[in-house]
Amino acid sequence: MILYNVTVKVLPEIEEDWLQWMKTVHIPDVMKTGIFKENKLCRLLHLDETDGVTFAVQYLCDDMASFERYQKEFAKALQHDHTERYKDKYVAFRTLMEVL
Repeated sequence: MILYNVTVKVLPEIEEDWLQWMKTVHIPDVMKTGIFKENKLCRLLHLDETDGVTFAVQYLCDDMASFERYQKEFAKALQHDHTERYKDKYVAFRTLMEVL
């Protein structure tokens, strides 16, 4: 199993809108690709939130071939939608892990 983790720090003034959009639009759109089997949306705790609130969005898929298909066929458009909506109001980084 492959765990795709997207860590996102959003400005405090967009937190509520970002969370709502992620829950009702973005995460459902990612799941509609059929690549991922499950997802989790988490808030990181015990961090200084003066300059932003940090979340981790996690998606689980069967194997690397599935993840590579997501990257090739879907990721660019989905990331573009997020970037356009929240431009200059977030920072993000992505990590890929193998579940043992």
